[in-house]
Amino acid sequence: MKRILIDPVTRIEGHAKISIYLNDAGEVADARFHVTEFRGFERFCEGRPFYEMAGLSARICGICPVSHLMASAKAGDQILAVDVPPAAEKLRRLMNLGQVLQSHALSFFHLSGPDLMLGWDSDPASRNVFGLIRADPALARAGIRLRQFGQEVIESLGGKKIHPAWCVPGGVRDALSEERRVHLQGWLPEARATARAALARFKNMLDGFQEEARTFGDFPSLFLGLIGPDGGWEHYGDRLRFTDAEGKIVADGVEAARYAEFIGEAVEPDSYLKSPYFRPLGYPDGCYRVGPLARLNVCDHIGAPLADAELIEYRQRGGRTVHSSFFYHYARLIEILAATEFIEALLADPDMHATRLRAEAGVNRLEGVGVSEAPRGTLFHHYQVDENGLLKKINLIIATGQNNLGMNRTITQIAQRFIRGDKIPETVLNRVEAGIRAFDPCLSCSTHAAGEMPLIVRLIAPGGAVLDEVRRQ
Repeated sequence: MKRILIDPVTRIEGHAKISIYLNDAGEVADARFHVTEFRGFERFCEGRPFYEMAGLSARICGICPVSHLMASAKAGDQILAVDVPPAAEKLRRLMNLGQVLQSHALSFFHLSGPDLMLGWDSDPASRNVFGLIRADPALARAGIRLRQFGQEVIESLGGKKIHPAWCVPGGVRDALSEERRVHLQGWLPEARATARAALARFKNMLDGFQEEARTFGDFPSLFLGLIGPDGGWEHYGDRLRFTDAEGKIVADGVEAARYAEFIGEAVEPDSYLKSPYFRPLGYPDGCYRVGPLARLNVCDHIGAPLADAELIEYRQRGGRTVHSSFFYHYARLIEILAATEFIEALLADPDMHATRLRAEAGVNRLEGVGVSEAPRGTLFHHYQVDENGLLKKINLIIATGQNNLGMNRTITQIAQRFIRGDKIPETVLNRVEAGIRAFDPCLSCSTHAAGEMPLIVRLIAPGGAVLDEVRRQ
């Protein structure tokens, strides 16, 4: 068995490496995505009061702090055994939509945009956001502004764009001021125009990406996402739906508290990233994917007129159940558009001015599970506490970990299509990396890490010798 190593992987959040294994015939037999960072969030928060966890867990990541804030606060709601006031839920939903919008804009325009807009084979020295700015300054500026709008939503509620300690068990701390509400409403038309323009541009390019659509993780799997009461797209509730590769529902309306009946957690010796799987099918056959692709696969409709029209076309292009991981990019753009529609509706809601925003209670349960849709997929926070509310055990299941098996399959498929021999040309290296970028992994969230590991790709011979090694700094 020969091995090729790519280290580090570039234009992702965090650091990782990829190993590609060749058989005796020199063909790609397998590929693995490794995460060697470790942070230990689940352990060093033990002993803390559970009501501190929302603010603490928001510090897990600077890219998606709101996602952890939401899931943690919802786990706290369960421990208090309260229903949050309706206005507080709407405000939480508003912040989470801002998080989805800003993170998706970062992924599409900053991280994957250089490949999509400049080409896979373009000069690596300019295949980055600065090259995109030089090539198309209007597009790059629109993408930056779109992300800024999402961050403005977060700051308008939580007081700052990153790590807002605003959600609390039982509700939220503050309402949205009238000044900020009007400010956000004034920005919406621009944000929506950018989302629609990006969708139109991506769809125009899609015919030229047929090979990528076939080889960037096009395989059958299960899919997981939150679902609304009417089968609609959901990002905040607590009911889970699993569908199979044909779109058949295999588990529906599952309460978040029952997640462990359906999700198992495996650990491999070469990565700190967990490998969750659909428990009824076992490991690794229970591979499932989460995130934008999965959310659009499991929902019956979105519930926002413009986004629903795009969803129809999306399914005409990719099928009712889309298998290709390359379509994560397409799904993100549809979710950005949907976010602008849902944000508009919430900003017009009278509850934005409500003053009853928090339910007060003590410890009424010794266990709580909070779930929310992070931009990258379904996020679980599971806490066990003592009678004083001190945390005894914490389990976090992060979206990137749930996509771990899918990412391994994706880079294996890409490597099998493009790698010939024991060297990795730059253009092939970029395609392997791009397969990971499609998932938009968040490694700080996923491994909870001390230290850094830039991306490495290694090509490994049958005897274990490293034939080629490529490092990204």
